[in-house]
Amino acid sequence: MSDDDYKIESGDAGASATIPMEAGQVKKGGFMMIKGRPCKVLSISVSKTGKHGHAKCNFLAVDIFTGKKLEDMVPSTHGTTVPIVNKSDWEIIDISEDGELTLMDEGGNQKVDLNLPTIPPGMGDEIRDEWAEGENTVMVTVQAAVGEEAVISFKKENS
Repeated sequence: MSDDDYKIESGDAGASATIPMEAGQVKKGGFMMIKGRPCKVLSISVSKTGKHGHAKCNFLAVDIFTGKKLEDMVPSTHGTTVPIVNKSDWEIIDISEDGELTLMDEGGNQKVDLNLPTIPPGMGDEIRDEWAEGENTVMVTVQAAVGEEAVISFKKENS
């Protein structure tokens, strides 16, 4: 057998983008998957146990990427999935005409696959105005979950 028979194409460790959790353990302000979308829980109301013996959790949540409100009702002892959400800070190096960002982190790594945010409306224009064609240093926070990434906030650095 040659070495070519065992060539590994990707370096992914096979880690899942979500983890299982009992519905009763999800807290307000936490994250959960609703209809296949990563959401931040706004409120939880728990109904009493019925004749079948399960208390139900009614979740009201907002999609972390689109801002859409979603609702879900799950028995408190049943499992649900929780997305693994990562946030990282990046400095804007360039903004192209069509809104594509070139970002750099503290380690000097570059990221070129993100656009200016469209949600909430006007945030992309604010970032472009603050950056002022490279005259100011603007840091953006990038949130990533289940294979999606988006800019969620920004701040102008005082230099």
